[in-house]
Amino acid sequence: MAIELRAISKRYANGAIGAVDVDLKTNEGEFIALFGPSGSGKTSLLHIAGLLLRPDSGEVRIDGERVDELSESGTAELRRSRLGFVFQSASLLPLLSAAENVDVSLRLLSLGGRKARERVTQALEAVDMVDRAHHRPDELSGGEQQRVSIARALVHEPGYILADEPTGELDTSTGASILELLQRVARSGTTVLMASHDPAAIRYVDRALFVVDGTLHAPTRQELELWLTDGTAINTR
Repeated sequence: MAIELRAISKRYANGAIGAVDVDLKTNEGEFIALFGPSGSGKTSLLHIAGLLLRPDSGEVRIDGERVDELSESGTAELRRSRLGFVFQSASLLPLLSAAENVDVSLRLLSLGGRKARERVTQALEAVDMVDRAHHRPDELSGGEQQRVSIARALVHEPGYILADEPTGELDTSTGASILELLQRVARSGTTVLMASHDPAAIRYVDRALFVVDGTLHAPTRQELELWLTDGTAINTR
């Protein structure tokens, strides 16, 4: 099981570069971070891997199947069934409880009844939010809301979680708890691919990659140490 990007390139109409001939392959149950500043291309790569954005050239494969050429309906079905998404903002529906927000993912798959209720409970248990299941988003802290969004991403049992700056709106302590949770998700067998600019995240991931001007770079130990100590930019040139 793997998400694989083969020679992926992407350029936007305004001339911005999202990706330049990028190759990337995940391993099952791996926690991978794409690090880089805003505008470096890390979110573009994450969105291409999650079929939210089509590349200009190259191939996207999921579990061996080429998926970048699927129809819109085929792409939507694959996202609903095999991918889970976590964004910087939890984006919970304000009038629904935590449990009801998680259940939304199952309703998109036309799953309901007792089995759906059991899966919602299991997902909330996985993120330590069962005791807050009946609370609405305005009754939850930012960290609790993000935990619910992770439960929503997990409830349909996807093979992959794609997380875009999941700690970007959280304080350091709360962000660490979310990173620990994502690490636990990966250890349970679900591959996690995350975009982040937070150096603290490097302590939780299995593999750290840097995105610089749309290119992908595996850093040396010296580069990692410099980045962690003083924020020195990784330079692939």
